[in-house]
Amino acid sequence: MRTLLTNGSVYSPADPHATAIAFDDGVVTWLGDDTSAASYANGADEVIDLRGKLVTPAFVDAHVHTAQTGALLTGLDLAGTASLTECLDRLAAFASTLGPDAVIDGSGWDETKWPEGRPPTSAELDRAAEGRRVYLSRVDGHSGVISTALAAAVQGHDGFDESGRVERDAHHAVRDALSELVGPEQRLADARAAVKAMAQRGIGAFHEMAAPHIGPLWELPLVRQAAEEAGLAATFYWGERGVFDNVTKYGLAGLAGDLNADGALGSRTAALRSPYADRPDHRGHAYLTADEIAEHVIACTEHNVQAGFHCIGDAALDNVARGFELAAEKVGVQALVAARHRLEHVEMVDDEAIATLARCGVVGSVQPTFDALWGGPDGMYAERVGDRWHGMNPFGSLARAGVVLAFGSDSPVTELGGWEAVRAAAFHHEPSQRITVRAAFAAHTRGGWRAAGIDDAGVLAPGTAATYAVWQSDADLVVQTPDQRVAAWSTDPRAGVPVLPDLSHQAPVPTCLRTVVGGRLAYDAADLEGWTR
Repeated sequence: MRTLLTNGSVYSPADPHATAIAFDDGVVTWLGDDTSAASYANGADEVIDLRGKLVTPAFVDAHVHTAQTGALLTGLDLAGTASLTECLDRLAAFASTLGPDAVIDGSGWDETKWPEGRPPTSAELDRAAEGRRVYLSRVDGHSGVISTALAAAVQGHDGFDESGRVERDAHHAVRDALSELVGPEQRLADARAAVKAMAQRGIGAFHEMAAPHIGPLWELPLVRQAAEEAGLAATFYWGERGVFDNVTKYGLAGLAGDLNADGALGSRTAALRSPYADRPDHRGHAYLTADEIAEHVIACTEHNVQAGFHCIGDAALDNVARGFELAAEKVGVQALVAARHRLEHVEMVDDEAIATLARCGVVGSVQPTFDALWGGPDGMYAERVGDRWHGMNPFGSLARAGVVLAFGSDSPVTELGGWEAVRAAAFHHEPSQRITVRAAFAAHTRGGWRAAGIDDAGVLAPGTAATYAVWQSDADLVVQTPDQRVAAWSTDPRAGVPVLPDLSHQAPVPTCLRTVVGGRLAYDAADLEGWTR
């Protein structure tokens, strides 16, 4: 099948002036100007007049929890609650629609934004949900609160507080209990909702970051099924050491992702060198030693699969960097580079550790929206670690050192949205850590493919896969001439070169009209104004 898109702006390194592009059987076969496109129109199965719209490679979300994202979309979403009272009110309203035996799995609350400054208690959950089984995960996914009806699942585990708060082993235990309570039918429905939402946002591929403390192994085939049904490309990781039989059985790219070296700052479980600013007696929790990290990296290298870790605090990243140094001594730097191991989050990494990661070819799978939400002098990072927030999420330092960056959302921790992440990286709270819009876009497209070991994807050029998205902005609705079309999309002062949307000053991000993956239509919003066939 041949598809021809004309009269638009095509973002391609092969032809920065392209206004038209053709695809045959899922491959880019040509791009150029509208005059030359006329010869491709004859015999085309589909010809679309873009009317000034932008065509780019589809986004890759390099860190997502698919079923959990879908559960948030279809269930109890506590993101954005302005107070403890609002949180409990939302819970009560949601519970009132369910039977008495229902299990309520909600997430997204952030007590740092509440006037009460604390999470709900078991007693408060009991009242709001009228005794139902309730688990509410904090926004970072590393702690939560449970109702009394779930307390038996966590008794005897470290990290359980009688107020109902769970972290560390207790948090894992309650997630295990939920694995038995939320069955395959619901998890498949949740995964379908998530991949649909991704496609609607121009995300054509994603990396599923599964782990025992997040969901059961049998969830992976359900996520794969949902992705295949929707037409999205999925790469799978499982965060557990030593289970190499799972690599073949479940089609894993690696034993990586949310294999936790530590926790999260919001929950005060990230491992720090020096105490938390708002809790001077506490430095968080390191879950893996440097020797354990080295052992896992060596084993994965020898099995030709990716290793990787969730690592946020500076003490955890010290362990990770040391672990890679020990692994390099055993298997050699070139073997590590060839394996293309990866790290998730990489939030409090210093220059010395960055140099180690660059030397070992480690990919930084990072989440720019974290800085947008929690960075700055008045944000959660500053509350937790004081002036150390300036060094958080150092995208500029990582990029300058040659570390390959791949952007993701960590959804449901933050919302799905490629342009939002690109903007967050380009307008980082710490100016020295900003990267250009082009570099940020590359990290959210080609960088995601490279993180999965695929180097020939994420760009639109002849011979590459037809994996793309079509975008509309408020500006292109009034575009009438080629000069206006260029102005509508350009963030580059050079006249006549269409590039990427203006993301400054909180300008509205573009709307996705079409997502295509390998030539297969994953999403089409043909009913939107200005979209013609």
